[in-house]
Amino acid sequence: MSQNQTDRSAQDDIEWCYDAVHRVSRTFSLTIAELDEPMARDICVGYLLCRVADTIEDAGHVPPGAQAELLRTYSRVLDPASDTTVRAFRSKVDEWLPATRSADWEVVDEAPRVVRVFRQLEGDSTETIRGPVRELVDGMAMFVDRYADDGGLRIKTLEELEEYCWYAAGTVGTLVTGLLTHAASEDQARRMEENARAFALLLQLVNVAKDAATDMEEENNVYLPLELLDAQGLDHSDVGQGANVESLVPVIERVTERAEQYLDGAQAWLEAMPITRGNTLSAWAIPFLLAVGTIRELRTRPADVVREGNVKITREEVHAVCQQFDGDAAPALGDLRRRIRSRPLHEY
Repeated sequence: MSQNQTDRSAQDDIEWCYDAVHRVSRTFSLTIAELDEPMARDICVGYLLCRVADTIEDAGHVPPGAQAELLRTYSRVLDPASDTTVRAFRSKVDEWLPATRSADWEVVDEAPRVVRVFRQLEGDSTETIRGPVRELVDGMAMFVDRYADDGGLRIKTLEELEEYCWYAAGTVGTLVTGLLTHAASEDQARRMEENARAFALLLQLVNVAKDAATDMEEENNVYLPLELLDAQGLDHSDVGQGANVESLVPVIERVTERAEQYLDGAQAWLEAMPITRGNTLSAWAIPFLLAVGTIRELRTRPADVVREGNVKITREEVHAVCQQFDGDAAPALGDLRRRIRSRPLHEY
């Protein structure tokens, strides 16, 4: 098994991590491609650590009790005060590995390799990453336990949705902020810390709105809050059903509106960040601007979330957004945001 292969070099492990990110996440692939070292390595490894937990939480074939136990074991692996080994975690995972493994499950399979690279990171990176990742893992375990009797997550209120989004993504905002603020001015650090939550919740709430039907179909998780569904005469079981498209539209619109409320804070976070340790504005501004484009599409065609399974912007617009950062001068984020909110960038 892959968990017993120990003759790989540290460079082999790092290269595998970069390749894995490109296979499991288009968004983070774009981000990491924009970063230089050591920030690229830190974000790559931090993201993969989170992806292990996310894959387990999303696994519809794993019973909730087993999911929660796997997540808690994984958290202990990352706790320097615990004697739980990553091999022990990997052994617990073994019975749940699908026969045909997706890229996500390959990352779970190779968790010992990811943890090995994590423990070899330079300077303060390991400690900076550890806390937010463990908060994410423990939060996911808590939510799995909360809805164990339902067989999947069934979010009840907008406030609970934001609580979940914090554990699923907000901790990542804290992680990035922590890696950057060591080299930031006092004012930059303060503004980033004040707005890290906004940046992360913006991205995660957009994901909830655009993927609502897919999450139900593929993961048996419903993140659309029951309080919004109930106002339309629906419940969680109605999400994803074509006959309920018109009734689901106001729910999608409310979650999209909630995401929009974080745009200003997310932009403030971006405008405060220092360009240091291999960090670049483009790495984080690109996903921000793609979220703006997705909000535009959700506002224009919310019914497609149910009819087509999700809502995406075009590859042409993704390319146009990325091109804005090809030169030496940083583009004006506010201007780009306004233009993209109005119509696809490549159409100008």
